[in-house]
Amino acid sequence: MTEETTPLANAQEKPFEPVIIGFTCNWCSYRAADMAGIARMKYAPNVRLIRLMCSGRLDPTFVFKAFAGGADAVLVSGCHPGDCHYSEGNYKLMRRYPLLKRLLAEYGVEDERVRMEWVSASEGQRFADIVNDMTERVRQLGPCKIRPALQADAAGR
Repeated sequence: MTEETTPLANAQEKPFEPVIIGFTCNWCSYRAADMAGIARMKYAPNVRLIRLMCSGRLDPTFVFKAFAGGADAVLVSGCHPGDCHYSEGNYKLMRRYPLLKRLLAEYGVEDERVRMEWVSASEGQRFADIVNDMTERVRQLGPCKIRPALQADAAGR
């Protein structure tokens, strides 16, 4: 084989595509994602959704496990404040979120890699816009480099 015909000579390096884990409220945000899909709205396929019954049920360890498992970013989305189907679940998330961000900063996670948004069931376009914006921002940041530290901590527990 000559150098020109080797598979490596023709292989091009693929551009970085981020993996974003999205934790969504069953009643609003997950329905917004469903609405965006049904309406065939275009948005980046980089988000893997995990449905929670309420955004207030998000355990901070879920976010750490997402990063340790290879996520480049995490999106947390729930009902608008005052519209929670469980009365105060999104307020619980609002109280936990700053602490979660501080803990992640200790591991070296940039602020832009974790995002909290309120999206109602009727806001499919808003959901699509958030996903597109977050995907583009994370592309600019590049791959998450904290996996080894989180994996070592997870193994030590």
